[in-house]
Amino acid sequence: MGIGALAMLVPVPVALVDNDHEAARAFFYGALLFGMLTTLIGIATVNNAVKNQARSHLLAMLGCYTALPLMLAVPLTEAVPDLRLIDAYFEMVSCLTTTGATIFDGSADPGPAVHLWRALVGWLGGYFLWVTAIAILAPMNLGGFEVTATQGGVTGRARPAAGATTTADARERLIRFGAQLAPVYLGLTASLWVLMLLTGEGPLVAACHAMAVMATSGISPVGGVEGGASGLWGEFMLFWFFAFAFSRRTFMFDFRPESWRGLVGDLEFRMGIAIAWLVTAFLIARHWMGAYGGSVDENGIAALKALWGAVFTVTSFLTTTGFTSGEWAAARDWSGLPSPGLILVGLAVFGGGVATTAGGVKLLRIYALYKHGVREMEKLIHPSSVGGAGAYARRIRRQGAQIAFVFFMLFALSVAVVMVALGLTGLDFEAAMVLTVAALTTTGPLAGAAADPALSYAALGDDARMVLAAAMVLGRLETLAIIALMNPEFWRS
Repeated sequence: MGIGALAMLVPVPVALVDNDHEAARAFFYGALLFGMLTTLIGIATVNNAVKNQARSHLLAMLGCYTALPLMLAVPLTEAVPDLRLIDAYFEMVSCLTTTGATIFDGSADPGPAVHLWRALVGWLGGYFLWVTAIAILAPMNLGGFEVTATQGGVTGRARPAAGATTTADARERLIRFGAQLAPVYLGLTASLWVLMLLTGEGPLVAACHAMAVMATSGISPVGGVEGGASGLWGEFMLFWFFAFAFSRRTFMFDFRPESWRGLVGDLEFRMGIAIAWLVTAFLIARHWMGAYGGSVDENGIAALKALWGAVFTVTSFLTTTGFTSGEWAAARDWSGLPSPGLILVGLAVFGGGVATTAGGVKLLRIYALYKHGVREMEKLIHPSSVGGAGAYARRIRRQGAQIAFVFFMLFALSVAVVMVALGLTGLDFEAAMVLTVAALTTTGPLAGAAADPALSYAALGDDARMVLAAAMVLGRLETLAIIALMNPEFWRS
């Protein structure tokens, strides 16, 4: 709450420069009000004893994604005339969970200060996820760490996962990892912002896009990178920073030889690159066959543009950022084929790396299921063969694949439940499916890219938005964390 209150001061100078004094007052007064409230609550609870820190911090994460957006929505309702609190709440849940689903669909511009506030909340939500994934979820074998855990299952007790700290005090871990990751997160965002400025992008748009890529929120004041002024060079700069959503090793890199070897051999990083290029190759072949019969020169130039559009867009949706390349539409015009929305939905479901800002099923779980499938096919050919590659690989193929399959089934069940709930609000099957996957994978821009015609969150009713808000929280925390909260063992101490 304290960081959120301080963050409200950031849009104030932007609003003053834009002569939007109402927005400046709204954020300034909000910072004063909630800053005082946070201070009083902190003083009143500083000496409270916590019996079960794992339970306490998991409940705090749930409260952060459900209650904190209400506080963040208050200045938004004051800064934007006629914006209802329920609409602002939906917007802040979307931003804090790094989903990027917005009711500001371009029909009405809320102003630079509001756009910066949305991007900033999403950016802080990404940092919150970085820290809590390592400090809270990893010792509990949740959030994808259960795949490599020595002991399978989710019991609610904090047990060390592979590569995780064994420190018992969760508060100490939060402080330590927060201090370690803050300079990295801020430095990477600032570096990308400077690079975007060098490509000719405006300061506000460059800052929002830099924060959106680092947090994989896809929040943009101009409707995406295709609406910016940086063009192809801007997309090129953003593309390389998608790597930080493939694996946590990318932002723990220290340029030592062992770090290079660890990054090259990282399972998630290799899996992400393989999926991105395989899907890109399929899309290029699809577009090329659709454009067969044109002149060689025209097809060659159009193919290069289609290649870049496919590479950028595929990687963006695989990391659950949701930015679409400016050449993505050009590729469709070249081939005359419709947008492959179902492929984008599948990429969002795959998701990015464990302990990153990406959502989805996560690449480590996909890798575990892939290795298990390969091993089963080998046993069909050689029933008496013995799987090699060591105890770690065997654990991923066996216990890791088992828990990954359980999570995938829970994810599919979540999709079914949310789709039924959206169907009861009056949405048809296709719209409900796209919106459900967009919410559960925290890939809000999927609604505009995977559906034809594009879906608008502003056109949804209040009941549908609240269903999607709950799905965003579920997708961000993941079903295993919710099940851990329901575990009776969690409440016995």
